[in-house]
Order: sequence, then structure tokens, then C-alpha cells
Amino acid sequence: MIADVLSDATTRMQKAVEVAKDDFATVRTGRANPQLFQKIMVSYYGTPTPLAQLASLQNPEARTLVVTPYDKGAMKDIEQAIRDMPNLGANPTNDGSLIRVTLPELTEDRRKEFVKIVRSKGEDAKVAVRNIRRKAKDDLDALKGEVGDDEVARGEKELEQITKSNVDAIDEALKRKEAELLEV
Repeated sequence: MIADVLSDATTRMQKAVEVAKDDFATVRTGRANPQLFQKIMVSYYGTPTPLAQLASLQNPEARTLVVTPYDKGAMKDIEQAIRDMPNLGANPTNDGSLIRVTLPELTEDRRKEFVKIVRSKGEDAKVAVRNIRRKAKDDLDALKGEVGDDEVARGEKELEQITKSNVDAIDEALKRKEAELLEV
């Protein structure tokens, strides 16, 4: 029973770490990256649809991204969704068959602003991991009558180690992203 609680908590914490890494990838650095557009939702015939399902994304140059829609009728919607995306600062150009997005050079102030955004996302991920730990601890406490107190204490100690390793993984990913953002 304790092993089940710990394995469930481990799986959920690892998913939280992966979500954090995906969130970090959506914050732009100095170069264009198709992952920046990963979370863009386009209103396609009235339905919010991920951009990746509507178009292919290529990265021909360091600060340019080319979006080639599968359906040319969705060009205006895709262009509008890119234009409306916060924290991008790009103005897409449409030539009738594809959309070019040239990202402006990042200023030092903009880089620092992005670092704050990434730190906020990292803190949110750590809170998620701690919430998972709290739920698992409550589940372990509920087992106290069925198994020995020593077993529960051992399980709680192992839970703390799992939590620490996942929080450390988030911190490490955060440090890498900050270094990438501040790199000129």
C-alpha cells in the first residue's frame, strides 16, 4: 500500500517536472524556436486548435520562423493568433502561401522580464510538486491504522527524498533556461 502511494506520487511529480520544462520552452530566448508556438491556439472554424495541427513550422534562420498552413483558408486566423500572442513581440508577414515571423532582438530589459516569467513558472511547478507531496502524505497518514507507524515514517522519509529530487530537477531546468535567456 505504501509502495502504491509512493509510486503514484513519483509519477505525478515527474509529470509536473515535464510540464515545467515544456513551459520553459515556450518562453523565447534570442533565437526562434518552433516550441515557442507550441501553446498557440488558433480559432479554426470557431474551435480553438493548436497551431501545430494546422501548420508546419520551420526555422530557416536564427530569428525567423516560417509557418506553412495546411489549409490556406486558415492563414488570417493563424496570423492573428501569432500577433495576439503575449511576450512574443513579433509581427507576422503573410505572402499568400506562408507566414514569416521575424522575432525582434531581445533587449536586456526584455531578457530580465523573461527571466521573471520563467522563475514564476518554476515556482508554480514547485508548488504543484509540493501539493502532490501533501496529498501523498495524507494518504500515508490514512494508512497508519492498517500498517505500522515505523513503515509510515519510512514511507514519509522516502516521499521527502522523492520530492527533493523533483524540486531539484525543476531548479536545474530553471538555471539552464535563465542562463540561456541571459546569454547575449
